[in-house]
Amino acid sequence: MINSSLNFLRGVLIGIAEVIPGVSGGTLALITGIYSRLLNNIDLLFKSLRNISHPKIMARNLIALEWKFLLPVFIGMAIALITTASFMEGLLESNPIELRAVFAGLVAAGIYIPYKMSVKVNGDNWALRDYLLALIGALAAFFLTGLPQGEVSNPGPILIFFSAAIAMCALVLPGISGSFLLLTIGMYSATIGALNDRDLQYLLIFALGALLGLASFVSLLKFLLSQRARPTLVLLAGLMLGSLRALWPWQGEDRELLFPHSSELIALLLFLAGAIIVAFLVKVEERLGEGL
Repeated sequence: MINSSLNFLRGVLIGIAEVIPGVSGGTLALITGIYSRLLNNIDLLFKSLRNISHPKIMARNLIALEWKFLLPVFIGMAIALITTASFMEGLLESNPIELRAVFAGLVAAGIYIPYKMSVKVNGDNWALRDYLLALIGALAAFFLTGLPQGEVSNPGPILIFFSAAIAMCALVLPGISGSFLLLTIGMYSATIGALNDRDLQYLLIFALGALLGLASFVSLLKFLLSQRARPTLVLLAGLMLGSLRALWPWQGEDRELLFPHSSELIALLLFLAGAIIVAFLVKVEERLGEGL
């Protein structure tokens, strides 16, 4: 019961993260210690669906899934997406500095997690090549999160489908926010509006695109984490570092970075609060013997 409740809470946190531009659900999955486990189960789920013409293989894969882990996580994500989309959108408009500061603290402290995981791979501290790879990831994320946002009114089914596929790739990639990519390609407002209005046609097309993106990208990431674990984790740490650009509390309308000009103390305290939350979660995961 305790594990199910914790997994539900993890799902809620991941769902909330996907609503906020600049915060990646993959980052929260890493921070809460379930990233690799979630990837493995999602990959196995899609393998089951691909074997629909072979019922015995499909059934064997479905039985192998950790349903007691997956269901609470997915239910928490779904509830968070449906219930908090409107609230978080309003909060981001009314208190952007404070909200960004909290999540900047979460992400900044969370960089320690892929760093620690990468060191565990072979027991060695980072070498020069690791720092260079992390720098490449950081620069890539910094560039992507600095792109000006667009706006698409009345998007067609094809655009909805492929936007969802792209955003879902970002869902499982720490450091790159799915909602932030939707903002960049101009699909964020339409998607949040569809969630709030329960637009089933839009949401169905979006879900199909999301499944395509998730199925293809999860398999790639799982392969990289199993065959090239250390460089993959180093790159993920760099992506998380570069993504902090999107969470700098003081920004202009076109995402230009501004010097602190208001609420500096509050922002600092909220940043520290976010970092403390991550430290607490890491301690909980270590005590439970999960994740890290």
